Amino acid sequence: MKNQSKSGQGMVEYIIIVAIIALAAIAIFGVFGDTIRNKLGGAVTELGGDESKSQAALNTDSATYLKDLKGASAVK
Repeated sequence: MKNQSKSGQGMVEYIIIVAIIALAAIAIFGVFGDTIRNKLGGAVTELGGDESKSQAALNTDSATYLKDLKGASAVK
């Protein structure tokens, strides 16, 4: 019985760590989202991708993107 309890404890710890990493990634994207979007938009344009989508992404700031993302998830 003790061995099964430790297995469950390990799983809970793993889930907590994954949740913390996911929250940290979202926070980092929120802080550096504009920079990341500018760099990826430039790379897409240079590689011959769809320039209109690249410009649309560049014209959206991180705060607006996160609000739109939150609104889209609430609709589902």
